[in-house]
Amino acid sequence: MKDVQGEKDLRRVPLKHVGIKDLRWPIVLRDREKGTQHTVAKVTLAVDLPHDMRGTHMSRFVECLQTLGPVGLNEIESILDTLKSRLQAEKAFLQLEFPYFLTKSAPVSGQTAPMDIDCVYRAEKDDTFRLRVGAVVPIQTLCPCSKEISAYGAHNQRAFAKIELEAHELIWLEEIAAVADAGASAPIYGLLKRPDEKFVTEKAYDNPRFVEDAVREIALRLEEDGRIDWYRAEVESVESIHNHNAFAVVEKGWK
Repeated sequence: MKDVQGEKDLRRVPLKHVGIKDLRWPIVLRDREKGTQHTVAKVTLAVDLPHDMRGTHMSRFVECLQTLGPVGLNEIESILDTLKSRLQAEKAFLQLEFPYFLTKSAPVSGQTAPMDIDCVYRAEKDDTFRLRVGAVVPIQTLCPCSKEISAYGAHNQRAFAKIELEAHELIWLEEIAAVADAGASAPIYGLLKRPDEKFVTEKAYDNPRFVEDAVREIALRLEEDGRIDWYRAEVESVESIHNHNAFAVVEKGWK
């Protein structure tokens, strides 16, 4: 059959990304505690298209994805190598967006329950392989100003620590979540009994933090990790007494 996609294109316009997106695909992730974890990812796959090629073969993206085993650095790089080879491309791109479940123990009762965080792997390869790992971790912040000026109480709210990083060694998603929790006034849990709720409420009150405080605490911990080459951290607070959110961002390079 005639290969229309393979026809020569005379307009001489190279394309940065050509591919498929919003493909839902079952994947197996490496889990630090349990070995593996099954989830569903929203997948984007793409290659660069030279100026003289009319199109690419979209079906080959799905064919390459079928070879993806438990997701790790080697497996992701192998997919990109296969895409480059099968589609005759100089550069390939893969993005996986997925929920990942942590098992967290309540601070007093010790009862465990899963808690999901939204994660993303963004990988690309031309001559070199690059992978960015991101996670959005729900945390709690309590306002230091509110505590200082009030006769009793202080406003607190759920916030989100958004951490994205590049590393030359494996960084577990559980480690990213632990860094986010350490920057918070208090962590968030999937299951709390009354003694746990008392503990978390008082912990946040004793540890008030603006979003500026929280993101700085996160940045200091990321700076200490010698495996990390680059990071960007953001804390966004869903304000409980305002009709807007507050946020603060820090990126590696401030030192």
